Amino acid sequence: MNRGRLALVVVIVALIAAFFAFGLNRYFTFEFFKAQQAAIDAYYRANPLQAAAAYFAVYVVVTGLSLPGAAVMTLIGGALFGLLWGIILVSFASTIGAMLAFLASRFLLRDWVQGKFGDKLKPVNDGVAKEGAFYLFALRLVPAFPFFVINLVMGLTPIRTWTFYWVSQIGMLAGTIAYVYAGTTLGEFRISFELILAFSLLGVFPLVAKKALDVIQARRVYARWKRPARFERNLVVIGAGSAGLVSAYIAAAVKAKVTLIEKHRMGGDCLNTGCVPSKALIKSARLLSQIKRAQEYGLKTVRAEFDFADVMERVQRVVRTVEPHDSVERYTGLGVECIEGEAKITSPWTVEVKTAAGTRTLTTRGIVIAAGARPFVPPIPGIEQVGYVTSDTVWDLRQLPKRLVVLGGGPIGCELTQCFARFGAQVTQVEMLPRIMIREDPEISDMVMRQFRKEGIDVRVSHKAKAFRIENGEKILVAERDGKDVHIPFDQLLCAVGRIANTEGYGLEELGIPLSRTRTVESNEYLQTIYPNIYVCGDVAGPYQFTHTAAHQAWYAAVNALFGRFRRFKADYSVIPWATFTDPEVARVGLNETEAKEKNIPYEVSAYRIDDLDRAIADEEAHGVVKVLTVPGKDTILGATIAGEHAGDLIVEYIAAMRHGLGLKKILRTIHIYPTMVEANQYAAGAWARAHPPMWLLKLAEKYLARKVG
Repeated sequence: MNRGRLALVVVIVALIAAFFAFGLNRYFTFEFFKAQQAAIDAYYRANPLQAAAAYFAVYVVVTGLSLPGAAVMTLIGGALFGLLWGIILVSFASTIGAMLAFLASRFLLRDWVQGKFGDKLKPVNDGVAKEGAFYLFALRLVPAFPFFVINLVMGLTPIRTWTFYWVSQIGMLAGTIAYVYAGTTLGEFRISFELILAFSLLGVFPLVAKKALDVIQARRVYARWKRPARFERNLVVIGAGSAGLVSAYIAAAVKAKVTLIEKHRMGGDCLNTGCVPSKALIKSARLLSQIKRAQEYGLKTVRAEFDFADVMERVQRVVRTVEPHDSVERYTGLGVECIEGEAKITSPWTVEVKTAAGTRTLTTRGIVIAAGARPFVPPIPGIEQVGYVTSDTVWDLRQLPKRLVVLGGGPIGCELTQCFARFGAQVTQVEMLPRIMIREDPEISDMVMRQFRKEGIDVRVSHKAKAFRIENGEKILVAERDGKDVHIPFDQLLCAVGRIANTEGYGLEELGIPLSRTRTVESNEYLQTIYPNIYVCGDVAGPYQFTHTAAHQAWYAAVNALFGRFRRFKADYSVIPWATFTDPEVARVGLNETEAKEKNIPYEVSAYRIDDLDRAIADEEAHGVVKVLTVPGKDTILGATIAGEHAGDLIVEYIAAMRHGLGLKKILRTIHIYPTMVEANQYAAGAWARAHPPMWLLKLAEKYLARKVG
């Protein structure tokens, strides 16, 4: 810290210390003003300019140093100077003082804060740079945010000083008028109708102002668009995956006129290329694995003959069986207009649809974008030359690859890696990070990796794919490991490194709807885009790419789009579960240890090893763990991770507990059927109870029982 900053810090600290050390705060109370009212009034009548100047200067100092007393001084200003002059003095003094606090914060702290936390604050900085005046104005209208905190925090952002000044001057004016007006009645120190009205208006004003701000912002984004004279429908939903189907279903259920547009296949990724086919394939692979373990179950010899093409045909049969649940016929019967075609948003209220019969333009009051996501294929040199399949196209295979390279160690990559290995493929899984399933705790991902290697899978972590080549007719992956090149031959490449939102071709760029750093559509907590009547949900919205979260978001998007004029609901991500259907299965809800450490959240761990569970032993599945994080000293659940047989089913108890505020004590006291896998949850709760015994009660019981036998 340079001398200028140090000197300013010393002065500020000295002034604040003197304020409290000399008891100056007693002069900023109603009691002092009441006691001295006659003398103060007399001085003001005799020296009006000096009194106003002194009041103004003191107000600036109090707000500039963020000292308590500004609210009282505002009321006193109304009592002393009257409504007009009170408003003028308070408005300018409060704004100048706020600007001094803002400048002090900027001079002393901004460089240090931005240098230390700049990467984490980038979204905030970008937002302030783009809409800083609007954010500040909104904050000034809400008394719940202390003004001195706003002054100090805004000083750390890139907002311009002049912008801060004029927005603060205008934004604080309404509160200033209300307080000064209230102060004019306080001059008589009595409760009056006018006083009650002033404070009532102050309480209501932020709600009215916020609504007005919403209208102003909406008019600004809608300014260049012509609103249709009439609307043909209440809602248009783009995309018929999980998010789109649920959005359309909800709209139809409340008798809205809704149109659902899908350019490819109803049901989206989940039905056609994701959840349904992958779980069908996993089931076949798991059955084959259990047959190979026949001796563990007391069976001498069991053989399984199969054709991989038959297995993949079974997968398609499962898809066809589930298909009617998401079909055009079903949704048409529910009252949804279903259109097969390519949708493009041409204005906030119109959607153009290209169909086989031609192009149509639909007018609608609301739009929900649920366009989903697609596999991301990294631009690695040679990847197009060797060819590849993704989670979208792997279902077209009818011949089992002899040597398969799976690029990616996330959930999709891990599930398909184990499936193909169990069918007999020689699988090499390549992951650039130090471990697979990086979002899980290290011991959980290590548990899965050990099982993979036990099954003969060649797991290559910390291997970065650099290039693909064809040498002497053989496909080669060149990966980098510890600075050295590693050559991995293969016959088929499966690319499973993640998914990217479908945002191209829907008119978002033309409308100016921005995308986030992860290429999803930017939206607020209500899932609104910059246009209040255009909503987004599912993979295209993020931050989660799960079928169940897409459906969860769809409720908020549909309800807000249809009834947001009366009430809007913030999307709730407080309890989000997921599962990876490997063997062992891994399921999770809330925090795990890795995230708790990253976020510096205190926690305790209670764990139960499933290898001790009677049912797991009987099923020859005695492996895995139930791991629960709780608030230190309490049974409040922060998160749970389960690795083992049926983990995706077992985690539901913890999901319900977290959602409804139940602790481990309630789980411990709940009867669980014996013998079942779900008893593991009760035993994990018992581990917590053993670590937190009621010592005083145990000692009391010991004394009581000792007397009974003494």
